[in-house]
This record gives sequence, structure tokens and C-alpha cells, in this order.
Amino acid sequence: MLRKFTRILGSSIAVAALTVSLNVAQALEGETAPDLDKPVAKVGSSVITEADLAYAAQDYAQQLQRVPPTEWRKVLTDVLVEMNLLAEAGAEKNLAETDDFKRLMAFERTRALRNAYFQKYIQSAITEDEVKAAYEAEYANYQGAPEIKAAHILVEKEDEARDIIKQLEDGADFAELAKEKSTGPSGPNGGDLGFFGKGQMVPEFEIAAFALKPGEFTKEPVHTQFGYHVILNKEARTQSAPTFEAAEGQIRQKLVFAKFREVLDELKARNTVEILAADADAKAEESK
Repeated sequence: MLRKFTRILGSSIAVAALTVSLNVAQALEGETAPDLDKPVAKVGSSVITEADLAYAAQDYAQQLQRVPPTEWRKVLTDVLVEMNLLAEAGAEKNLAETDDFKRLMAFERTRALRNAYFQKYIQSAITEDEVKAAYEAEYANYQGAPEIKAAHILVEKEDEARDIIKQLEDGADFAELAKEKSTGPSGPNGGDLGFFGKGQMVPEFEIAAFALKPGEFTKEPVHTQFGYHVILNKEARTQSAPTFEAAEGQIRQKLVFAKFREVLDELKARNTVEILAADADAKAEESK
């Protein structure tokens, strides 16, 4: 079980979670970093500082995502006040002198050092220029999926649809007919559905729409669960590449993960790693 958990920690999900937690802490600080030793609150003999808020932001990153950023400081301050009240009570009971507590502190030190190293030598090592270069390389020859801009006239009966097709063949204006006859919600807008790609419409509608050339309309009514459609292909295009701003976060995360794997490989090459409990874990798994 422990080995499985270790593999999970090495995944991109773990990197993303750690990145989010560090980003939340940075967002809490705002554009101008505060004085980290500045007192925020006092609980008995303990002082809660700006640094404590930043550390708590990392631990409670996921919970903070459900809270408006304007409330983060209040929520974290309340959490830290309660934490310090219980911590002082624990100190009075000499819990800090127990073996369990000392083992926990050793683990917390390891985790804190891991986080600090990750932020300074992995996350912060990815520069803006590297992200831009990766974006340009990924989308240099980008070929987006096909999209069409279509309009339709929806009616209840097949005869009505055939009559509309005849009127269009005689030169009637599609948009005006849609406003007059379509029962669909797009009717008042001339039947315009905007751009859409494959997989966004019901199959019968999609097949008929994508079979048309720009400017063409269906010569036969298209039957779907909604009724009978007359479809016009107004324009065709391919999806454009996402803007740098839209793709930046995902690209940066990819680079952080790649850096994370690179650093781990280097560290593993320089250090001896021996899984002492491997046999015990294997036997435990077999006995289940």
C-alpha cells in the first residue's frame, strides 16, 4: 500500500496539487509581499504572523478554492486561532515530549523541506521565456478541428419542412423564413446557431450539417428527436490555436512536471534508494 502511495506522489496529479497550494499562498500575499514577521493575531502566549497565514494557505489550498479570495485571510486567521488554542492546550499536557509527536515533527520537517525545494528549484525554475517558447513550439503547426457556422429552421411536420425547402429554392431569404416559421429558440435570431464542432449536435443534425458546403442548405428535411430541420451551412473554418494567455497555465504545469521528473531522476542517480518494506508489502497484498 505504501509503495502505491509513493507512486501516486510521483504523478502529475501530485505536482499539480503542490503547484496549486503554492500558488494560493502566493495569491494570499498579493502583488506586494507583506512583512512575514508582522503579527496578525495573538493567542495566549503565541503570535500568529503573516508567514503563518502563507503556510496555512498551502495546507488548506483545496478548501480555499471554495471560498472567495476576499475571505481567505479571515478564514485562515480563524483556522490559525483555533489551531493555536489547541496547540497550547497540547503543550500544557506535555504532548511535545512524546515519541509519536517527535516522529511527526521529523515527517513535517521532511515535507516542509520538500515544499521549499519544489518551489525554489522546480516551480520557480520555469521562466516566462521557456513557457512562451513551449507555447510557440506546440502550436507552430496547429491544425484545429473543423467547425461550421450553421442556421436551421425547425418545424414539427415533414411537409412543412419540404415547403420551406421549396421556398428557399425559389429564392426566399433563410433568416426571414426562420424568424417566421422556426419553432426553435434560435428562430428569432434567423435560426443562427453560431460555430460548432463535431460532437456538439445530435448525430443526424451533425452529419447533415457537415455534409454541406458553405452557402448550401439541405434539400431534404433532417429528422431528429426535436422535429424536422432545414439546415444552412453559413461558413466553415478550423478551430484557431488557443491564445498564449489561455494555454499558459497548462503549458507551465507540463514544464513543471517535466522539471520535477528530471530533478527526481538526477537525485535518484546520486542517492541510494532501498525499499526495506517491499517484501512485507508484497506479502500483505497477497494475503488480501
